Parts: sequence; C-alpha cells; structure tokens
Amino acid sequence: MYLAAFSRKSEYEKMRTRLDKMNLAYEVVNPEPGYGLVGIPAIAMEQEVRSRLASNSVDDYVCSGWVEYRRATIEIPQDAPQHFQKDIFGAASIMVVAPCIADQTKIRLIAHIRGDMSEVFPYLNAEMRGACYNENGPMITYMDSYRMITIYPRRIAIAKADEIVDGWRILEKIRCCVNDVYERRASIEPLYIRRRKPPALEIYKRLPGTNCGDCGQKTCMAFALTLWNSNAKPFMCKPIFEGDNASLKDAFLEICAGLGVTADGDFPESQ
Repeated sequence: MYLAAFSRKSEYEKMRTRLDKMNLAYEVVNPEPGYGLVGIPAIAMEQEVRSRLASNSVDDYVCSGWVEYRRATIEIPQDAPQHFQKDIFGAASIMVVAPCIADQTKIRLIAHIRGDMSEVFPYLNAEMRGACYNENGPMITYMDSYRMITIYPRRIAIAKADEIVDGWRILEKIRCCVNDVYERRASIEPLYIRRRKPPALEIYKRLPGTNCGDCGQKTCMAFALTLWNSNAKPFMCKPIFEGDNASLKDAFLEICAGLGVTADGDFPESQ
C-alpha cells in the first residue's frame, strides 16, 4: 500500500472526493485529536487504486508526496493538544514527505510552521544538552533515537521517521518543547555558542557511497570525516553536484547546514 500526505486539509478533501466519485477503496489516517495541530489526514491505498487515480484525467489535488504505507505502532493521543498562552510555534504543515535517503525503510519529512522560533533558539541550546546549535542559521540539529531532526526558525526537517504518525508525534513533541522553553525563558540562561557537530556517520549516510575519489579522498567515509572537521566543502562531492546522484542533494545539504556549511558562497563560480 501507498500513503499520500497533504499540507492542507482542502487538498486532502479533494483527493478523498475524487476517490469516492471513482468508487475506489482507501483508508484515512487521521492525526486528530492529539496531533491535530501538526498533521493533516493522510490517505492510504493499494497500488492498483493509486494507478487508477493517476490515470484519471482530472488531477485537481496537490499532495506533499507518496511513501509506502506502514501501519503505526503508536496510538494517536485522544486528548486535545496542549495549549500554551504564548504560542510561538503555531501549527505545522508537512510540505514534503519522501522515502529517507539514509534508510529506505523510513521516511523523510519537511514541515513549515506558522510561527517563528528564532527567539527561542539560545534557550533551546541551553536546555537541549545533546543538540548541535548553529548560531549562524540559526538552527538546532539533534538525534531522537535514530531519527535526525533539524529545527529552523520556520521549518523542521525530520529524517528516518518510522511512518507518518511517528512524524506527527515528533512535530507535536517539538511544538510542546519549544513553547514550554519559551514560557520558561526568564529562568533559563541563554547559550549563544555552538555546542557540538552531528556525527560524521550521519553525513556519510547521505553520500552516494561510490568511493569515486573525485573529492580528493579515497572513500566517502573519509570525505564525511573531512567535511565533519570543516576541511572540505559540500560541492566537492561530484556525483551529487555534477553527476547522477542529484536526488541526494537536498538531504545532503540539510546535514551540512547542521555543520554551519551552507550553499551560499560555498560553490565555485561555475555552479
């Protein structure tokens, strides 16, 4: 089975209406009530149904992406989302959902938020002891078990989420954490310095694994270690920036951003 995710409820309703008109079977995965502020209902269907839907001449809906459907091992909380008097997070919309490059059994999400978390970053940096803080972003990268998460002022990137419900769970956890820290900021000493870097292994997992040597290193792992130590630039990986692995670029730059290495100013003039 496959699952379609949406950034807006109106797009979900358009697809559902189309499926009903075509009398096609599907299953709804609903984030409400517990994850209602960070998720939109998703639709799961068999490959045959997806193919028939795609062959329909009227395609009046937009989805955030398609991934293999895996049933959640966690339950949606039945209580309403926690309320915060000063909510700087707002709500989240998943703009991109795709198979995770680092682990094809997991999914990758990019969510935009309605608020702006810039002000809370130094306080999060003080509270999240295991996180990597890049003050130039600003951004915070950390590991939630095997999941790698990067928080920007207005968006969140999640790698290696188990499935869509796990993604909603992480977003709701971040929403509550950010707002809780913001409410307690008067009692927290802000920390403005970089704390640590993401593991070099996480960089390696987002490289093509060709060991081509075009970057000047003998292996992709050697290049990952060199980049981790700030002695290389992302564009030096030719298979990603000039070869047949361009699909790895977004996820690769995501982890590089956690190192403070961004696309701006890092590319030769020919790029």
